[in-house]
Amino acid sequence: MTPLYILTLVLALFFTALSLRFLIPILKSRKMGQKILDIGPRWHKSKEGTPTMGGLSFMIVFTVLCGVMLAAASGGKTTEELLPAVAVILFALGNGLIGVIDDRTKFSKGKNEGLLSWQKYLLQLLLCVLYLFALAFLDRLDTSIRLPFFGRELELGLLYYPLVIILITGVVNSVNLTDGIDGLAAGETAIVSAFFSAVAFTIGSVTLGILAGAAVGCCLGFLVYNFHPARVFMGDTGSLFLGGLVVGMAFLIDNPLILIAVGFMYILESLSDIIQVLYFKLTHGKRFFRMAPIHHHFEKCGWSEVRIVTVFCAATLLLCTLAYFFDIL
Repeated sequence: MTPLYILTLVLALFFTALSLRFLIPILKSRKMGQKILDIGPRWHKSKEGTPTMGGLSFMIVFTVLCGVMLAAASGGKTTEELLPAVAVILFALGNGLIGVIDDRTKFSKGKNEGLLSWQKYLLQLLLCVLYLFALAFLDRLDTSIRLPFFGRELELGLLYYPLVIILITGVVNSVNLTDGIDGLAAGETAIVSAFFSAVAFTIGSVTLGILAGAAVGCCLGFLVYNFHPARVFMGDTGSLFLGGLVVGMAFLIDNPLILIAVGFMYILESLSDIIQVLYFKLTHGKRFFRMAPIHHHFEKCGWSEVRIVTVFCAATLLLCTLAYFFDIL
């Protein structure tokens, strides 16, 4: 497993970085540059025109590479472990395609406003239901859920389905919100994927190891061009794809609630947005944060993008380490 994992990671890193070297000029030539909202930090205006939809690179690299590696690992045979991994890839791709539609809508409108919120969520909800049906068909779904850190399972019955739908769509959209400054979403996801890599080695899952290794490699390869100052953005294309991938890997280990721990920094972005909106309405115009999501609050406090990414990634690393030692081992 170790040589296959290392090979997958290295190839994903190399091909993602290489593909971006050719994709960035194409995006520039087609004028597919990021539009910056006027309500955002004023210094972000200098980023306007930076090519976006760079997430296409690691979507393609990840899918092709994982397909080849999974086929090699299975010896050309379909196994019980292989099909759930394929379902994860398809789920991530489905989310990525929703991101493509959203990004293309922004370009057609000529501003940083893509699909309406209800349109995007409806598509995500449909995809989520299809993914759950796939898991049920593969006999990888039941109505009990594991409680991280407690070592117990809780039978939820029909309540299981709305709970996991909220969890899945919530985490996917939280990763999307995280992609607001250079390197943040890719950096955090590289660490979360490294966590799933460690889990794969612990439980001896080759397929999870391949997915997690490819995810780490793709994120690192993307950071070559996305770390501050970014030369390309992943767009909703990339962030929704990564969100779907992170969720899928949690379901592969039958522990979706582990996302609350390892993905807490993602979720914090959504929580800060919700708090901001509720507080604004309840106080008739006052703001709880200087700006939401929370990474923009720290920008308004004078933190540099590099500092924010470093602190947020360090927090993610700490949470992933605690989750591994206190829940997985």
